[in-house]
Amino acid sequence: MKSLAVYLKEYKKESILAPLFKLLEVVFDLLVPVVVAQIIDVGVAQDNRSYVVQMFFVLILMAGVGLACSFTAQFFAAKASCGFAAKLRQAMFDHIQSLSFTELDTMGTDTLITRLTDDVNQVQNGLNLGLRLLLRSPFVVLGSMVMAFTINVKCAWIFVIAIPVLFVVVFSIMLVSIPLFKKVQNGLDQVTGLTRENLTGVRVIRAFCREEQSVEEFEDSSRELTRLNLFVGRISALLNPVTYVLINIATIILIDRAGIQVNMGNMQQGEVVALYNYMLQIIVELVKLASLIITLNKSMACADRVAGILAVKSSMTYVSEDKPDSRDYQYVSDCETRGSVQSRNDKLQDKNNNKHEEKNQNHVPAVKFDHVTFAYAGAGAPSLKDVSFQAMPGETIGIIGGTGSGKSTLVSLIPRFYDPQDGQVYMDGENVTEYTRKSIGEKVGIVQQRSVLFQGSIRDNLKWGDENATDEDIWKAIEIAQAKEVVEGKSNYRKSLQLEADDKVVHIERLRFADNEPVSLEHMFFSYKKYGFLLWEDLEKSVYSIIKERMKVDLTFENKKNRNVLSVEKAGSRMAKIFGVAPSEPVFIMETLIYSGDAPVYIGKDYCLGSRFCYEVTPGEHGEKI
Repeated sequence: MKSLAVYLKEYKKESILAPLFKLLEVVFDLLVPVVVAQIIDVGVAQDNRSYVVQMFFVLILMAGVGLACSFTAQFFAAKASCGFAAKLRQAMFDHIQSLSFTELDTMGTDTLITRLTDDVNQVQNGLNLGLRLLLRSPFVVLGSMVMAFTINVKCAWIFVIAIPVLFVVVFSIMLVSIPLFKKVQNGLDQVTGLTRENLTGVRVIRAFCREEQSVEEFEDSSRELTRLNLFVGRISALLNPVTYVLINIATIILIDRAGIQVNMGNMQQGEVVALYNYMLQIIVELVKLASLIITLNKSMACADRVAGILAVKSSMTYVSEDKPDSRDYQYVSDCETRGSVQSRNDKLQDKNNNKHEEKNQNHVPAVKFDHVTFAYAGAGAPSLKDVSFQAMPGETIGIIGGTGSGKSTLVSLIPRFYDPQDGQVYMDGENVTEYTRKSIGEKVGIVQQRSVLFQGSIRDNLKWGDENATDEDIWKAIEIAQAKEVVEGKSNYRKSLQLEADDKVVHIERLRFADNEPVSLEHMFFSYKKYGFLLWEDLEKSVYSIIKERMKVDLTFENKKNRNVLSVEKAGSRMAKIFGVAPSEPVFIMETLIYSGDAPVYIGKDYCLGSRFCYEVTPGEHGEKI
């Protein structure tokens, strides 16, 4: 927890003012029983109504000032805790980005997500409550005891005995529950991991009909987490009843002793009421303190987990981006003019180009593995053992092997996702450890086995490869990926569906077969806001029927606004590959726009092979009908 205090430095003022204003609020709370005692002993006993009215306004004034202090304390506490959590969350994210794949694989994605979200939120909540209540409750308890001594010393000793007993009980339960809260958070990690695993692999689960087994596995993990929560909850639940029992016993003894003192003439009735109010204040504050301790226990357990992530050091270091590589750059004196610097940079660029040409002429390998051995953390055996090979510029190398033979691992060593335990990896004749992280990224292009799309537009995702890419470059990349038709379609379909700026498009693609041959490729586009459920629906049956059941919308109902446009063009490279025909083969394209009332609901674009599909045009009421 101490290691995280650095993120609270900017909020020192708020961290001081929040408890300070809470203590001011406590002062007024402690004065209220004294004022009430005066109202009873002076105003009521002497039938002095004006005094009662005066004291009544004094109580209102004290309540107003106390409320203002409370609001101010909450403001500063919220500002400090929210700012602290924001900085801590950002620091964690930055730190995670700096870790190597070895550390990321060891800790696991699910653990990191839990730490970054739930754990940080728990720490924020604990800090907020701690700033406001951690000093308030003990101050009220001790203040009530001090005020009791100002009223009657003999009765005040009941407070002296009761309060330590209560503190011992509270802190004993706290010490028992702290380790248990850590177990609960670990259990939450397991449930989160299982949830992510099932959602990520939902297609595989359904393909192998493993839904029941997945449900049972999740149920077992959830049941274990519930059991831990119930066990911790039972222990934590002891705080309130034990506190109430002890306080009630102390209250009974207090009233008995105070009654004797009143009968003896040593106390007034108002003072008894004041002592009783102080005892009630202790009850309330100890209940608050018990709840606060539970929250702080959770917060401290989460803080330790967060600090554990921040304490992890990356096993991989890179050449600093601030220090130019001596291979490619030379020092330019500060006394040189800007023009000379530019001139020198041009010369250096020419020199670098000449160096690369020289490397190619001298047959320097583009990639070279020199007796490389690599094993993943915790693995029983190395994935690669004593691997040596080289690939020359312009040469194409195929790496063949069974599943788990190390193909992906070998490729991952080139851009330094991992470092080998033995041996060296070279790129353009230089050890990959001599490159900066940025320079490796500029030299190596990677195509993942599974594509990942980040939030944003298609343009935003494509610019990850080159921030300065022009529209021409982007469209060229889209054509190479054989995605031009889809991208162009989605742009036009958004307009046709009259979508809002923040609405996404549900795109369903279906390949239909007849006699084991592909005959049509269907593209369906819907508004995500209205028809997002289609992403999780089992689409074995008609999409039209699913929408009719869920939304009571009949897409087959004839509407004068509905449109069907039929065209013919030659099959592109993607269509030819899907249908197994030559690129010159004609393909029917059916574009459909269907309305529900006046609102467009669905856009379809179907590709049908001309030799395997037939359209019939018949006259209709509103013209020809396909």
